Amino acid sequence: MARLNLLLLIAVLASAIYLVHSQYLSRQLFTELHRIELETRRLELEQDRLQVEKRAQATPLRVEKLARDQLKMRTTTPAITQYVREDGTVLPPAPAPAPLLPTRTATATSKGPH
Repeated sequence: MARLNLLLLIAVLASAIYLVHSQYLSRQLFTELHRIELETRRLELEQDRLQVEKRAQATPLRVEKLARDQLKMRTTTPAITQYVREDGTVLPPAPAPAPLLPTRTATATSKGPH
């Protein structure tokens, strides 16, 4: 009977040690899960901030201003556009359209006979 009691005592102690160990692992996993959830929230907030910043940086007016100021680009006109055929030859440039001049209305004052 003493052997059986000793065997049962060892089984209870082993079970208790295993229970403490599994609780310890469970707490470790829970704290790591909590840390990862916090990191996930931080990264989501940063992604949202970066998307807002990206949308602000990509406005058409800002892109046009950067192209004009930093890259020295200008809008195309037929006078500076070159058209290339499939064989690689360049077509002559189209003549620039004549500027429209404001038309003057003739305001002739009629002088009647005196």
